[in-house]
Amino acid sequence: MNKMKKTGLWLGVTTLTLSLAVLYFPTWTPKIKGTNSIHVLEQVKINGTGHEIMIRGQNLDNPVILYLHGGPGASELPYAKKYQDLLESQFTIVNYDQRASGKSYHFFEDYSNLSANLLVEDALAVTDYITQRLGKKKVILMGHSYGTYIATLAAHRAPDKYEAYIGIGQMADTQQSEMDGWNYVMEQALLADNHEDVEQLEQIYEPIKQGQAFTPRDIVKRYGGTSRLMDSPDTSFLGMTFSHEYNMLDAIRFNKGIIYSQEILISEALSRPLPSLITKLDLPFYFVMGDYDLMTSSHAAKVFFDQIEGNQKEFIGFNNSAHYPHYEEKQRFFDWMVDTFIKQKP
Repeated sequence: MNKMKKTGLWLGVTTLTLSLAVLYFPTWTPKIKGTNSIHVLEQVKINGTGHEIMIRGQNLDNPVILYLHGGPGASELPYAKKYQDLLESQFTIVNYDQRASGKSYHFFEDYSNLSANLLVEDALAVTDYITQRLGKKKVILMGHSYGTYIATLAAHRAPDKYEAYIGIGQMADTQQSEMDGWNYVMEQALLADNHEDVEQLEQIYEPIKQGQAFTPRDIVKRYGGTSRLMDSPDTSFLGMTFSHEYNMLDAIRFNKGIIYSQEILISEALSRPLPSLITKLDLPFYFVMGDYDLMTSSHAAKVFFDQIEGNQKEFIGFNNSAHYPHYEEKQRFFDWMVDTFIKQKP
């Protein structure tokens, strides 16, 4: 074999080796110092399927938060620890990839029965697993964006499992929320003299008005309805691949899962908005909303909030944030969490 062929073979083997290493590189969540801390990233079979669960906190004696990501299918595991570092000092945070999402997407699994109801059953089963594993009677249930759809239904179905429910970027009447977003971005597009956006918005007006479509998210993002004090935290393919918690195979799972999940679950959320399903919650609940949120409008969330019967409830507006108030105003959110769930305890 001549030198050129040997070099080509070596380069081919090296490239293949590097590709496999990136594809299957081991994943983990960074260590937290302390004798009573926890830092776990694990796959656990719950309710008949493998769920990827991350548990992080400085002290296992602290209250536990169970966090449900949005999307549908948009795992937050690759960047969660970046934004929950303050919370980890006073709470144990449990993130998990929902069924058919991220690291919980399994290529050869049958997801033909995927529905909001099944994800609620999963959430309740994950709750039972976490309370047993961490030795807690109850946990704080926290949902973000589409995660609030699942979490609100779970809180309604089994309030005794939770100390409280916190909805961040709370879903409500989807049609009303999307019209709120459409009206705002149309006004901004006209002010910016952006004819292309105006034309696209005009074309999609009727489907949105009929509750059959969403205001285009790229336009919402362009006019500050996604995030304002930070770049959107959604991780790119490369960002996921080179995070501790995800490798390239997981990034592929994420992309496959989000396409599949959104195709099924978004239409369900449009046809069955939460206000038509829930009028009362038998536990303390809080809506945390960014004033500039156009993904799930603060106005629609407030209308829904006012309609829900409950003995202890609070609507908290973050006037500098959009869809990620817990990340955009991280210190303020942390202070509110401590004041609400730690300082007020006897």
